[in-house]
Amino acid sequence: MKSLFLSLVVVSVLFMNSFSEVQGKKWKGEGTTKNLESIVIGRCYTYIRIVNPAVGEKNCSEIWEAFKNAFINKDPCSILPKDYELVINLSLHTIPPNKSLFWENNQLLVKSFADRGRRYMSLGDTLFGFFGDFLNWCGQANSAGLDYESCPTMDECENNAVDSFWRMASITYAQHSSGVIHVLLNGSAAGGAYPAPGFFADYEIPNLQKDKISKIVIWVVDDIEGPDIESCGTHTVKILENRLKTLGYDVTCTDNYKSVMFLLCLDYPDDPKCTLSSSAPAAQRGPVSSDRGGSWNKLLFVSFLGFLFRFALVY
Repeated sequence: MKSLFLSLVVVSVLFMNSFSEVQGKKWKGEGTTKNLESIVIGRCYTYIRIVNPAVGEKNCSEIWEAFKNAFINKDPCSILPKDYELVINLSLHTIPPNKSLFWENNQLLVKSFADRGRRYMSLGDTLFGFFGDFLNWCGQANSAGLDYESCPTMDECENNAVDSFWRMASITYAQHSSGVIHVLLNGSAAGGAYPAPGFFADYEIPNLQKDKISKIVIWVVDDIEGPDIESCGTHTVKILENRLKTLGYDVTCTDNYKSVMFLLCLDYPDDPKCTLSSSAPAAQRGPVSSDRGGSWNKLLFVSFLGFLFRFALVY
């Protein structure tokens, strides 16, 4: 009898452990970022007080509530972009003309280049992009709590909380971009500089307001230590150029735009791609350098003679 009881206990423990594991790790993705509420509200105040005070007053607590209510108490695979309409509207502000910077496969580079809106204002430099950047979140059906153990990935379900938020954010960002807009693509990306499907292809291009846009400037920049897979006029970049021209946009494209390359070279100063060379022909560089050396020697000699002359006058 005692052995039967022990066996039942062991089976029960194994069952509960198995059940807890399934419940705790239901999805393949990472769980909700810890302290999510504090981070979102804190980033909101950081943005309106320090990063971009020009947006004016925003109710950061109200923004958090609208954000949370978009996915709390819902099936984490049934969150739609429209569920975030309120939080986007509460955090919406003007995107300066000629400052929009779209991108694919180079988020960290874009953040550095945009410099928190000083040079350009990418999606991550808007208020709604700023408070959501690099965070993860999801709720649970019939529960007011957040799931800190796991959240669904795109592979598991398309309408997950995070991807639906960024779809709505991308749509809004595109709709409010104007003037000359810029697109920074990664020419070393294995999946193509212009991936389709992708956020830029599926949610941003279709929502650009043609009457507000004067030109689209594309920059295709290779990773310093990466391969040169794509360039302007080739492969997926050519597909993008043709698509935009068919839509009636004035399009230009530049490979390895110098300003971006200079930024990349800060981390790779010794790489051959980052070597600063004279634009003069190699045959001319020797004489020019030699002449500079000769001129310098002449200057020293003349200065020395002047010193001797002044010394003679004094004594």
